[in-house]
Parts: sequence; C-alpha cells; structure tokens
Amino acid sequence: MDGREFKDTIFEQFSQVATAFGSPKRVEIVDILSQGERTVGSIAQMTGMSVGNTSQHLQVLRNAGLVTSRRSGLHVVYRVADDSVVAGYRGIRTLAEARIGEVRQLAEAFFSEVDGADPVGIDELLERSKTGEVVIVDVRPRLEFEAGHLPGAISIPIDELSQHISAFSSDVAVVAYCRGPYCVLAAQAVAELRAGGLHAERLAAGPSDWHAAGLPIAVGGCS
Repeated sequence: MDGREFKDTIFEQFSQVATAFGSPKRVEIVDILSQGERTVGSIAQMTGMSVGNTSQHLQVLRNAGLVTSRRSGLHVVYRVADDSVVAGYRGIRTLAEARIGEVRQLAEAFFSEVDGADPVGIDELLERSKTGEVVIVDVRPRLEFEAGHLPGAISIPIDELSQHISAFSSDVAVVAYCRGPYCVLAAQAVAELRAGGLHAERLAAGPSDWHAAGLPIAVGGCS
C-alpha cells in the first residue's frame, strides 16, 4: 500500500463516521442514547419514526461503530459505544452553533415562546447551589435519571410535574433540566412551574454537558 492508497483508505473510514452522523434522525438517536440505554421501540417512540426505520438508522450507526447492542429478554437494547461518541456529537453541535446562525435564532425563538426564560449556565447553577438558593429538578423519564443525573437533583418526570407543584416553596427558585440545551422538556416544565406561581428557570445544559465540564454525575437512587 502506497501513501496515496493509505490516505484514500483512512479518509474513507473517517467518512463512514461522518456519514453515520449525516441524518437528523441518527443525530437525534445519538442524543437520546447519550442519556442511557434504550430499546428500539422506545427510540422509535421518542423520534416519531416507525420501528423499521429506527432499526435501519441504528444499523448504520452500529456499522460505523457508534452504537452497540445487547439482548434483554425479547428486546434489543442499544447504547452509545463509549464517551467518544458523545464527544463527537457534542463537537458537531458546537460547530453548528458557531457556523450556522439559524441554530441560535431557532432556539431563541422557540424557547422565548415556550417559557420566556433566560437559561441558567452551569457555573451560575454551581454558585447558587452552594447557598441553597435553588432546587434542581430533573424532568426526564426516571430511566434516564437513574442512568445518570446531576448530584442533588430530584426526579420529577414532566408528566408528573403538576402533582408536585404545591410541594415547592415560593421562596426558592426551581431550576429544571432535561437532556441538554435543546431539549424541550425543561422549557415546558418552567412554563408549568411559573404558571403555578413559582420562580422557575431552565438549565442550559444536560448531564452529558455537565460530565463534559469535568463535573461528577450521580447514578441511580430516584429522589
């Protein structure tokens, strides 16, 4: 193998990974799996696809080495291959944020309409947590919470939130988070909490962003 052949071959392998990320649905699947393991049916429901289409996308991701699977009873469960896959996804997201102005415009327009709140950053949340000024609420499904969540967060899935609003003190701010800066669950939670008369804000990050910042992630133990 000469130098040209080597370069053609190695860049072809790089292209296989890039191609795997070349579908909006596959990018969303990686985002979902960065939260924890999921069955094909669960991924299909969350992405609005048929099980057949979901399986095809998962096969592309598996062929590129981005996801792995295991059998659990009658179900096949998928997960990201390792942290490098999540880092690659975050790199794509960061690049799009930096180079495509429409990303910021779409996010600002959507979230201002849903909750109208300025998001809280990780550093600000850490500072406010030291003084007990906030209650951190994870509004993702409990399965995702158990797979990894912010230390000290309590688990209240979005579809159960209305049952717990009366338990919060109006003297303390509630900071809700879900899967990341573009997850809509936290914005919906903030809107619902504010409608209930509470001071609520949205965290502009999720567990993978928290982990990428070098901060610890808690596992298990639903609060």
